[in-house]
This record gives sequence, C-alpha cells and structure tokens, in this order.
Amino acid sequence: MSDASPLSRLTAALSGTVFGQQRVLADLVTAFLARGHVLLEGVPGVAKTLTARSMAGALGLLFTRIQFTPDLMPADILGTNVFQPQDNAFRLVKGPIFTEVLVADEINRTPPKAQAALLEAMEERQVTIDGVTHPLPPHFFVVATQNPLELEGTYPLPEAQLDRFLMRVRVGYPEGDAETTMLRAFHQREGRPPSVDRVLDAPTLMELQARAARVTCDDSILQYVVAVVRDTRASPRVRLGASPRAAQALLAAAKARAALMGNDFVTPDDVKGVVPSVLNHRLLLKAEAEVEGVTADDVLKQTLERVRVPR
Repeated sequence: MSDASPLSRLTAALSGTVFGQQRVLADLVTAFLARGHVLLEGVPGVAKTLTARSMAGALGLLFTRIQFTPDLMPADILGTNVFQPQDNAFRLVKGPIFTEVLVADEINRTPPKAQAALLEAMEERQVTIDGVTHPLPPHFFVVATQNPLELEGTYPLPEAQLDRFLMRVRVGYPEGDAETTMLRAFHQREGRPPSVDRVLDAPTLMELQARAARVTCDDSILQYVVAVVRDTRASPRVRLGASPRAAQALLAAAKARAALMGNDFVTPDDVKGVVPSVLNHRLLLKAEAEVEGVTADDVLKQTLERVRVPR
C-alpha cells in the first residue's frame, strides 16, 4: 500500500518518544485508523498520558487533557451557555471536549454522571448542550486512562461506557533494555519534556483512515470474526459474551491492523492480533470463574485455540 511510508514515519516518531511499548503503540495507531477510542489501563508511571500526547503531536492534532476527579461535572467537560449582558444573549463557552485528541485521565475517578458526558461525543462525534447539537472535529479521538489496582474512591465504568471504547489496552512495564534507553534519553534532555515532531498532515490522515476502511475482506474472514464472537458467548466461564457491535469493532480493528502492516487485505493473523484488546473489556465472567482466577484474556486465548482458522 502506498500509505505504508506515512505509517512507518508515524510509528517511528512514536517509538522515539515512548520506549518499549511497541504493542501499545500498534494498538493505539490501529484504533485511530479505525476511528475508534482507546482505554489505556496500567499503573502510574508507565507513560499512558505521554503516549497519547506523543500521538497527538505526531498527527499534528489539537491535544487536551482532563483530569477526572470526584467533583467533576458534565459542564466542566462539555461547556455551558453563559449570559452576556452586553449582547443580552447567551453565548456558548466551549469545554475541553472541543478538541481533536482528548485524554480523559483517570476516568474511573469521576462519578457516572460525568463519565456519561462522553457517551454522545464518543459515539456520534457531537455534543448536545441545552438542546443544541454541536459537531466535534472529524478526527476526534478519546484516550482514557485508568489504574486497575488502586480502586479506593473510584467508580468502575459501566458496560455501556466500556463498549464505546474500541480497545482496552493494558500498559505494562517497558520491555527488554527499553528502560535503559528511556533513562538515557531523559538524561540527554536535561530535564526538558519529550517532544515529537508532526509527521502527517490532515489530508494524509483522512486518506489513511479511508484506506483502512476500504481494506479487502474475504467472506471467510467475516465468518471467522463471527465464529470468534459467538464462541465467547458459548464459553461456560462467561456470563455475557461479545455482542454484534463487538463483531463490528473486531472487523474494523482487523482492517486497520492490516492497513498498518501495509496490506490490502485482512488475514486471520490480523484478526487474532486485535482480539485481546478489542474483546477483553466486552466479556462478563461468571462469579465462579473469577474466584478461580480466570481472566477475560484466558477465555479469549482458549477461544482462539478452539475456533478453526480459515485457509
């Protein structure tokens, strides 16, 4: 594909700022190409916010970060109409959601009412304030973060909110010698924050997303996606399996992954590569499975082993 070069420049730019997180970066770029949103889950200090900021910088998009707190209100996110005495009229003061890359930092630290303020924006790329609908930029991209370990004073995201994220990506510690490389770069910057150069322009972004949507998909791949999703529903360890919307998300992510790899068509490996991040937050396990220590990732691994791969 002719877009392999721009994507290579993008991944190279991100790798020069975020070290040892190749899988995370691949998932992040995949979600953006598929016009989805990402929930980054990991302990503090593993570069979740830096990853999102670097992505925005490399794409040349406007970046806004919201620190989600227990006292955050929907108007703090969306904005509000303020009366202007000099004009004798109300004027919209836009909130931080009017951006292109929005980082919802520690999204599970705010009550459900504030969490729900993102629902319309994530699903329809628009917000409604006092009955008036306001469009968001076409590249609107939400990267939310949460700490899976520190649960005191948090409000777990309901299934309807989780389902709006194309992917839930678990961010671990850097791989191999990446931590040494990271420290070397930190030392060489002499305390300055890392920066990433813009490598793509707006027309290129639109073309990349359009090409990802047009990637060829054989009927056998469609059947494979359906078989994977349906197998999660039949698992004896699962109380609620993946939905038809999850199947659509899986296909969109597989097409984007194929485009990222420079291919014109989807392969079974593209599907398998995105299954964990696309489906791990869409399964509800039975209580006895959780007691046994079984995770959604375990169920998905067994699913991929059971479902026949098309040839």
